[in-house]
Amino acid sequence: MMTNLLQLLKLIRFPNLAIIAITQFMVALFLVKPVSIQALVLDVPFLILIISTLLIASAGYLINDYYDIKIDYVNKPARVVIGKHIKRRQVLIIHSIFNFTGIVLGGFVSWWILGVNMLAAFLLWLYSNQLKRLPLWGNLTVSFLTGLSVFVVYLHYYTNLESILMYAIFAFFISLIREIIKDLEDMEGDEKFGCKTLPIAIGVSNTKKTIYGVISFFIAVVIFITNQWHLFIPFLITLLLILGFLCIKLFYADKKQDYAKLSTVAKAIMVIGIASMILI
Repeated sequence: MMTNLLQLLKLIRFPNLAIIAITQFMVALFLVKPVSIQALVLDVPFLILIISTLLIASAGYLINDYYDIKIDYVNKPARVVIGKHIKRRQVLIIHSIFNFTGIVLGGFVSWWILGVNMLAAFLLWLYSNQLKRLPLWGNLTVSFLTGLSVFVVYLHYYTNLESILMYAIFAFFISLIREIIKDLEDMEGDEKFGCKTLPIAIGVSNTKKTIYGVISFFIAVVIFITNQWHLFIPFLITLLLILGFLCIKLFYADKKQDYAKLSTVAKAIMVIGIASMILI
């Protein structure tokens, strides 16, 4: 029983869920309004919002791995759980329970949260079933949902739109960069099973150029939407330095393990971005 629970936590990417929960909590704590941690913990609707988000995200990870069993045996054989430790039918049942519970809980918070959770559940299924096998569409879908997980906090409090939007856009672009890098990492299995991800469709060199373009556009958007420069200049300088490091490493990357390291760097950028909320 304990083994199955540990495998389920592995399947739903527990560390990623922790990042989502911490991000939403920090958005509320540092960007929405100056409140104590105790007051936020006692805010039951907000806690329900976090739980519903985690359930929808967990369901997304489950259905994604359900559809990707064959591909994962090529790309990441050691990480395969479905069929080895948890039956395929059990995964579908848990996925349905998580989605249903997440949507219903969202309805207890507000109609807006209910709608967002329904949209997220649908897009995660569509991504796993079709979009992830198409160039860029899957990447954009995951990135949109990543940004939405930040912006949804605003839909609960309706306060401090500019700062929350700033971090939602940050989450979107860093996620997009990481998703494209992961496609470079997973080319072997994706190509074997007929996926038309961006590197397969336009080649590795053009995909790298696309990432450089996304990074440039991201920086331009951040500059354009930022009015309170005295708050965001340290954030922007740090971001430029880290993204510059990532671009240099990407230029020389040509092996699967190189792209795996870059994916980790992109996740580290996300964590650093979350931490910067404390300073802002």
